Amino acid sequence: MNRPLMHHRYSSDMALLNTRAKKVAMLALLAVAALLALLLTDDYLQLLATGAATAIGIIGLNLATGYAGQVSLGHAFFLAIGAYTAAAISGDPHGRTIGLGITSILVWLPAAGLVAAAVGALVAPLAVRLRGLYLAIVTLGLVFVGGYVFGEWRELTGGSGIGRPAAVPELFGVRLDRSTALFTRDQQLYWLMLTLLVLFALAARNVARSRVGRAFNAIRDRDIAAGIMGINLARYKTIAFALSSFYAGCAGGLLFCITGYLTPDNFNLALSVVAIAMVLVGGAGTISGAVLGAFFFTLLSPLTKALPSLVPAVTDDATRTPNIFQLETVAYGALIVVFLVFEPRGLYGLWVRLRSYWKAWPFSY
Repeated sequence: MNRPLMHHRYSSDMALLNTRAKKVAMLALLAVAALLALLLTDDYLQLLATGAATAIGIIGLNLATGYAGQVSLGHAFFLAIGAYTAAAISGDPHGRTIGLGITSILVWLPAAGLVAAAVGALVAPLAVRLRGLYLAIVTLGLVFVGGYVFGEWRELTGGSGIGRPAAVPELFGVRLDRSTALFTRDQQLYWLMLTLLVLFALAARNVARSRVGRAFNAIRDRDIAAGIMGINLARYKTIAFALSSFYAGCAGGLLFCITGYLTPDNFNLALSVVAIAMVLVGGAGTISGAVLGAFFFTLLSPLTKALPSLVPAVTDDATRTPNIFQLETVAYGALIVVFLVFEPRGLYGLWVRLRSYWKAWPFSY
């Protein structure tokens, strides 16, 4: 009776928030998150805004990998497509790179997602023929192809090592990347990213509990059995890749609004690996897990950047410190191994354990 994942009615299982406690807790969490903009400094708000934008992309990857079981290592490629689509639409028409001068976020954000979704739908036929490691290797190839194309397409990207300005976040004629008399730039961007994260998370949760989401779960668990039961594998795998790519494209357009600049070097293999790590550590197959994983790694980033000064170098030169990217790779790899071995459900699984213990206390067995 007190187990939080036990449901006695179908309506309870399908409800967005099936208890009053969850509804109150969610409202309180959103209220606290909104008020943080008035309590924290701009440095922390920028970090949280980055986490919110990243979470949108990780939710998309979780729809394909966690829910539909289509392992993709090409998420950085779709992030790049969204980022450059948004930058091209909102860019200066008279600048050194392609730009249309349409700075409204209501225009370039959906466009970034739709262009990425169209490319994802073109890649989707591979998912019908391949699965598991083979599919992962094919999607990994997209990162290398995209790295070459974006590096050479200087009219769009500005070239490797040079880059171009990111998309301009303008909403109803107000530039959100500029401070006003009332609010700072980082406060406005934080509220924007938080609002969009809530909207994208709600949309993904509704997809997950719909007929499409149930088809994703069936394909993930046993795709051959799902096909025998009448589920159109080609159709639903295409939907999974298109949805995942749409979220990635939108996240790519939003993510670099915060820094204001992007280069082709931003979209490399390490970005795709970190995205997979966020899904695994947060909790595959759950929207909450994707959000937890994105914020966990984003907030962990300042700590990993401080590691080179804390870890002694194992070299003959005592003045040399370890490379930050090497240490980040080691730290992220260790986290993946630890969670896969000790808690495969990730941070979400830890939360479920804690909640179950509290609900059943003092009879926890």
